[in-house]
Amino acid sequence: MKIRLLVLALTIGCNLPAQSLFNGKDLTGWHMDVPALDTNTQIQVPFIVREGMLVSLGNPGGHLITDDTHENYRLEVEYRFAGKPGNCGVLVHASTPRALYKMFPKSIEVQMMHENAGDFWVIVEDIKVPDMETRRGDPADWGITEGKLRRIKNLTDGSEKPLGEWNNMTIECVGDEIKVWVNGDLVNHGHDATVSKGQIAVQAEGSEVEFRKIYLTPISSITP
Repeated sequence: MKIRLLVLALTIGCNLPAQSLFNGKDLTGWHMDVPALDTNTQIQVPFIVREGMLVSLGNPGGHLITDDTHENYRLEVEYRFAGKPGNCGVLVHASTPRALYKMFPKSIEVQMMHENAGDFWVIVEDIKVPDMETRRGDPADWGITEGKLRRIKNLTDGSEKPLGEWNNMTIECVGDEIKVWVNGDLVNHGHDATVSKGQIAVQAEGSEVEFRKIYLTPISSITP
């Protein structure tokens, strides 16, 4: 019932049909930014297509980034950890490459790390949420660069499926708002983001993750 209600709610504000950002065959429409490949082109690339799925192998670290920029959209992602659970994420409103730790593009990350799905991590951009001090820590340590408190904890525990099962993550970005659901649970809702458009990126951050769906739908308003 929860998922059906969410699907019904998500029809509000939808203007155009969903488009798949991944064609199931190759990485057309995407490009990689993997710092380790700058000096060694013989190592494995961390993003491949396998059995119709987009796969982040986890290593070496880097990002798979859309060629196009996007704004005012709903992004629906279905993913699972292919082996040992760990870290990954979807970055929205990405722009300047390697802006943080000479690795991460300027963006706002929607976390997929096991048991932390839906956290925001701000990466040389910023966003606000209710109960900021509770969810981000001491305001004196907030920041958007190295060494600062950049994590904003999600709203729920236990929203992820058991390991090996597929998770559904829905991210809506309209204007300066970002709203996130995991398997039908509302897990984060931010406002006053410092950015409202950009590229979309998938991380390679240590763990193998399979993606079988990456759909983007243009929308004009955030789902209530």
